[in-house]
Amino acid sequence: MKGKPMDKRLTSTDVVARLRDGMTIGIGGWATRRKPMALIREILRSPLRDLTIVSYGGPDVGLLAAAGKIRKLIFGFVSLDVLPLDMHFRNARQAGAFEVMELDEGMVQLGLRAAAMRVPFLPTPVGLGTDILKRNPELQLVRSPYAYAEELVAMPALKLDAALLHVTESDARGNCVIMSPDPFFDDLMARAANEVFISCERIVATEKICSHERARYQPFERSIVTGVVESPFGAHPTAGVPGYGIDVEHLKQYNAATSPEAWAEYRRCFVDLDSHDDYIAAAGGRGKLASIPPPVY
Repeated sequence: MKGKPMDKRLTSTDVVARLRDGMTIGIGGWATRRKPMALIREILRSPLRDLTIVSYGGPDVGLLAAAGKIRKLIFGFVSLDVLPLDMHFRNARQAGAFEVMELDEGMVQLGLRAAAMRVPFLPTPVGLGTDILKRNPELQLVRSPYAYAEELVAMPALKLDAALLHVTESDARGNCVIMSPDPFFDDLMARAANEVFISCERIVATEKICSHERARYQPFERSIVTGVVESPFGAHPTAGVPGYGIDVEHLKQYNAATSPEAWAEYRRCFVDLDSHDDYIAAAGGRGKLASIPPPVY
């Protein structure tokens, strides 16, 4: 007798309720592309605190920094792409609001890969002769046991308690696809994490996700997915290509909201809302968001 298909559908509130203070959380996407922003806004509405965040950062990091949610940030960069500086991140960093482990972008990748491979570290020449070692005295050096016996940096595994990712489509079981041209390291984050929560533009039938045409766009196995949240425009104001591009005007408004009064107003308008549908309406509505052209690099 066939069992009932596994249903991993959750709400964003359900996801955040499963997170705990002090967790190490990896956030997928890249700067202003495919950030799980609906889940980030849900964290802002929650009492969660003292988080260690691992991210190739964009407004996800800026929002969490502005809300005082971060205890430690492990990152290769924080940028709004077309706006080079995220002012919320900058202000928090200059104020010493949280600990930092600032790394080369490739070192973050290696740390995630080591965790995904279940090894304690991966060796790399990256960082030798730079201030990365001075700024991160916890990094250790190892000597190769093979020819030339060169000295290398031992990049430690970046183990995640949870990963928050945004994908294009998923089924209820956690089979998913990333149809945009920027999957980057979401697969490593998923495999480095104890639990994986994905938001998606839409939940569709398994037959569509697992078709021959789409199989190559599946970034990781459904077995490692803990929960799925259907969240149309869930990456906004970052891009969710092919559905919509980067909302530069919204990012400018967000980036300018750095005074206490402006930040309170931004939160009132775009964060402290009753539902994700309310956010979409506040951001201009589905038609406007869908009309934002994809970025060209």
